[in-house]
Order: sequence, then structure tokens, then C-alpha cells
Amino acid sequence: MNLSNKQKQYLKGLAHPLKPIIQLGNNGFTEGVLAEIESALAHHELIKVKIPTDDRDEKQLIIDAIVRETAAVKVQTIGHVLVIFKPSPEKKISIPKK
Repeated sequence: MNLSNKQKQYLKGLAHPLKPIIQLGNNGFTEGVLAEIESALAHHELIKVKIPTDDRDEKQLIIDAIVRETAAVKVQTIGHVLVIFKPSPEKKISIPKK
């Protein structure tokens, strides 16, 4: 799924007041974390994930893995926080047309 810049801007606005739902721990990106992210995406569609690492390369690898494994769309990354979107069958969030 590809989003236009207008659609990403809309989702960024919706994500702004949200708090990170998932926070990676010392073990990093595990199967349990993946299951929690999948569950949160199914329930909320738009979530924030906190990735507490100072290594840029490691953080980028984790972000890529999360996006790849969940089939979600990366909306933005600010510091240690990743915002991702994956529409559920109920379509709780209606994004504007391109």
C-alpha cells in the first residue's frame, strides 16, 4: 500500500496526540513484540512504537523489520518513535483520497 503525501500528512495529524502503544525492551524486536504490534494494529490501525536505541543502523533495521513483518505503512519516524498504519477490515480510519 502506497500513501500520497497528503494522506501521510493526514495520518501524521491523527497520530500527533497518540502515546506510543508498544515499547521495545532490552530484547529488541522479538516474536512477542511482533504479536503485540499486530494486535494493536488490528485494533487501532494507527499506532506509535517506541524504539529505545541510540544506534542509527540498528534502529533502521528494526523499523524495516517491523514494516516488513506487519505489512504496515511507515507514516513517519521522529527520534525513537515510529508511526505505522495498517487498515483493518472495519476501516476505522478513513483516509482522504489521493
